[in-house]
Amino acid sequence: MKKYKQKTRKSAAARFKITGSGKLMRRRQNSRHLRRKKSKKTIRKYRLLAEVTGKYAKKIKQMMGLA
Repeated sequence: MKKYKQKTRKSAAARFKITGSGKLMRRRQNSRHLRRKKSKKTIRKYRLLAEVTGKYAKKIKQMMGLA
């Protein structure tokens, strides 16, 4: 009987990143346009990645073939 490999969902792979310790990281929202009215501090914060937690993280890891 043949064993099938699980395929990675490329949409998830492009949007999320797995750290060395296994955390799931994503980009922050509201950072693309209309930046003129946002404070410089806020714009700097958008550069940092945010961690995805809970059930949602488990679901995404499954899409990426890690769970």
